[in-house]
Amino acid sequence: MNSRIGRRDAALSSHSRRAGRKSIAALHIAHPLPAKLDLVALQGKKTRNVVQILLTNAQIVDATLAEPVGGHVLIEDGIIKDIATRPRAAAGRMMIDLKGRTLMPGLIDCHVHVVASMMNLGANAALADTTALLRCLPILRGYLDRGFTTVRDVGGAMFPLADAIAQGLAVGPRLIQCGKALSRTGGHTDYRERHDARDPDRYQTKFGVLGRIADGVDEVRRAARQELRQGAQFIKIMANGGVSSPTDPIAWQGYSEDEMRVAVQEAADAQTYVSAHLYTSEAIARAVRCGVYSLEHCNLIDAATAKLAAEAGCVAVPTLVTFEALAEDGPRLGLPPASIAKIEDVRQGGMASLAILRDAGVVMAYGTDLLGETQSRQNEEFAIRARVLDSRSILASATTIAAKLIGMEGRLGVVAPGAIADLLVVDGNPLENVALLANPARNILAVIQGGQVYRSAGLTK
Repeated sequence: MNSRIGRRDAALSSHSRRAGRKSIAALHIAHPLPAKLDLVALQGKKTRNVVQILLTNAQIVDATLAEPVGGHVLIEDGIIKDIATRPRAAAGRMMIDLKGRTLMPGLIDCHVHVVASMMNLGANAALADTTALLRCLPILRGYLDRGFTTVRDVGGAMFPLADAIAQGLAVGPRLIQCGKALSRTGGHTDYRERHDARDPDRYQTKFGVLGRIADGVDEVRRAARQELRQGAQFIKIMANGGVSSPTDPIAWQGYSEDEMRVAVQEAADAQTYVSAHLYTSEAIARAVRCGVYSLEHCNLIDAATAKLAAEAGCVAVPTLVTFEALAEDGPRLGLPPASIAKIEDVRQGGMASLAILRDAGVVMAYGTDLLGETQSRQNEEFAIRARVLDSRSILASATTIAAKLIGMEGRLGVVAPGAIADLLVVDGNPLENVALLANPARNILAVIQGGQVYRSAGLTK
């Protein structure tokens, strides 16, 4: 199902892998660190003839392990080569003593909107392309700051942005993207007010727009093919009403079964899948019947529909933090009144949906769906889910499960030989208390992406 994603990511990362030694060189200093653990000196440092990094005295944690395992993790060319290397010096090797701190996989957020720098998505769509691009750059850096070394954008970001990150032209997490999401007229990416009769296609190619309008089987087929041709790694459809769009009540169905089936068929023909924006049980059941694989939000799901989704092998991506942010910050940050009126329709069902999905056996990936200035609340989803779910399953949602959803199972989300060296140094054990990840400034001490230290200021404290 996800072979297209794996191949596309391999193409995107070819630049960084070819320059792997240059990338790793930024980690190195001339000698192993003495008493104080300090990776700050590694950032931006260029050292010749160093081709390996050995992280010694690590407590290795990932969702595949029953408990932390002591180890010494060897990184070469951005890849984890071994997790039990003997801690000894060697030619071309830099040794870094983690002094018993936790070493875990980089986090993966499976529901972001990189280009959504404003809460008002209609205004965001109207931004000049250059302005919209520049406004998204700090959002990308913020993801990395908070420990998210990979994100899946489910509407807005396109291949050129992902490619620019892979080439090192922009700083950000590995970006899995679907291009522009597909919506019916009056659906979740139609941001026209009721009095606005202008052509919605005027925003179709804008950098800051999250989606495009496609009505009927033929238009959906053509739009899906266009997004795939332009580099989309999966297809996103808006299959329910939404909060941020002005004219679609939450319970509205977004697409007919015929329209959804053609999107699923086009995705399958391209060896990928469809993700759908969904809230109500009726809409979720329709999407599952039509072959949709990734079910976003699911706030208003019931037990029978959750069982149907589990039997179909679907993945759900709850995004509870965004509804807290919309309710608390939306009025202040420009969320239109029509959207504010719809927040409580979905917010109240969020916590119950976690238990319903868990009890039915639906696999859940980590997502946030934050907009504008609220993107900084990304890690709060860990603490919200911890009110209902156990720490191991939540950690898996942001690592192993997320990696499988984006087609990178075994390459991301684990600390294991052969995996990409996307790693976090953490204070504490997230297998016991995953909510510690909700405070990244305090508890995430270092962020390593592809074998290169991105952030490490916390290690000097």
